[in-house]
Amino acid sequence: MNAESVRSKLPSHQRQREFTDSPFFSVSAPLRVPVSVLCAISLAACVPEKPRADLIFIQSAEPETIDPALASDQVSMRIATSLFEGLCRVTADGKPEPAMAERWDISADRKTYTFHLRSGTTWSDGSAVTARDFVESWKRILTPETGADYANLMFIIRGARAFFEGQEKDFSKVGVTALNEKTLRVELENPTPYFIDLCSFVTLTPVSLKSIRQHDTAWIKPQNIVTNGAYLLEDWKLDDHIRLKKNPHYWDASNVKMQTVEVKPVQDANTALSYFHTGQCDLMMDKGMVPPSLTQKLKQQPWFHTGPFLGTWFIRINVTRPPFNDPRVRQAFALAVNKQRIVDKITQLGEPVADSMTPPGAGQNYQPPIGLTYDINKARELLSQAGFPGGKGFPRIEYLYIPLPIERSIAIELQSMWQDTLGVTVNLTKQEQKVWLKSMRELDYHLCRSSWVGDYNDPSTFLDLFTQGNGQNRTGYASGTYDGFIAAAASEADTQRRNGLFQQAETLLTTTDAAVIPVYFYVGVQFYRSDRLIGVQGNLIDDHPFRCMSWK
Repeated sequence: MNAESVRSKLPSHQRQREFTDSPFFSVSAPLRVPVSVLCAISLAACVPEKPRADLIFIQSAEPETIDPALASDQVSMRIATSLFEGLCRVTADGKPEPAMAERWDISADRKTYTFHLRSGTTWSDGSAVTARDFVESWKRILTPETGADYANLMFIIRGARAFFEGQEKDFSKVGVTALNEKTLRVELENPTPYFIDLCSFVTLTPVSLKSIRQHDTAWIKPQNIVTNGAYLLEDWKLDDHIRLKKNPHYWDASNVKMQTVEVKPVQDANTALSYFHTGQCDLMMDKGMVPPSLTQKLKQQPWFHTGPFLGTWFIRINVTRPPFNDPRVRQAFALAVNKQRIVDKITQLGEPVADSMTPPGAGQNYQPPIGLTYDINKARELLSQAGFPGGKGFPRIEYLYIPLPIERSIAIELQSMWQDTLGVTVNLTKQEQKVWLKSMRELDYHLCRSSWVGDYNDPSTFLDLFTQGNGQNRTGYASGTYDGFIAAAASEADTQRRNGLFQQAETLLTTTDAAVIPVYFYVGVQFYRSDRLIGVQGNLIDDHPFRCMSWK
């Protein structure tokens, strides 16, 4: 069915009854619509509105940016990948497929890729997408002044690291060459089994340098932005909504069924769930949108979907700030966390406890080493060895979390565990997502909730993060030995030896140096009615393109 679905044609009062007649949303059910939400709905009815978007999606925060070179969180990436497209794109099941490039050739040594761009692909201003656009965009990522947290992903390309670190000033020495308007050659340092997966990742999408030169930082505003993806940015009202509309210039526009998509930032899980039930939202996918008090009830609903993916919830430790500059203190805090209690009592979705940073089975059946597990006596012993017996003399410290009910519940539980086991006082500090990200980047914290979803299916997507100079490190962790293992793994062709190098690195990260505390592996969550909405499919990288979705 095309964009104007039967459902969207229903009068609003019929859509309202269609959802609220659900037994789950009845007066006798435990869920209640907050008065503030009802008031907001009532006031909104007095204001002229645009026609309802074909798809309304709620996510838990406002995007930090929609610049693909700068986007580093899932909230921002969802919008950026709708607007921009790289050599490859992600399918509904999370696999890479040809996009701006219709095909590619790979050299015998698997170090040189020659991409052939589709003829007729254009930017939204009508100009052609060329191989030169990729060269210039990738140069922008590798220019330190850009501030791209993901620049390190490009280091697999010959000469990219040297250019980024200033050892090479001439970008023509980097292994990215436009052979002609529609042919791009990429030369790698070593054979990289996940390179094609990377080609579908948002950081590697091209941007219009002409638009950036013309508008500077204002280039991402709706009236200025030039894109090449499935959607255009029609409207962006901060902390209210982002509205996308189908890009008529997109090479595969005939298969994009949702003409308009509206994305709303809603931090409160109960409010978001109320919108879903009153028909003002069609889809939610953030793990934090599950109110802990309703988890068991939600698991029984046909529109509540879960599935495993490559994601880890963990705690970052600022290893540069005393007393956490002592590994014994970090180890003590890790050993004091009862992970099973958190997943049984709070998350309740059957999440596996994480004793490693990398989920088991990533890449070519990588099996991570078991890190520090719950051990009260060992935790107390280590803290005493560090000079704080029973917590005496230990300074007040801070734990950062984001404003979601499940995050607050976990924070309170951790606070209690550390107090009961170690005798230390941990202050809980709630920060909006943008502030929280800034605090991590600037190492302005002691302990901080964090999470990571694999950008591709390989252990390196988790373990590369904590190398020195990586924009995603955000712990202050710096180990030449660790970096050596990661570098050796990058050039190792033998799978068994490569996995062994990753295991040695991960032992350092989570046990010996204890720079992070893995807590649990994610279970993906989607709220949608599968009898009406199709194209939403659980996958390992938790990527769900709007262009794949349609109404039955």
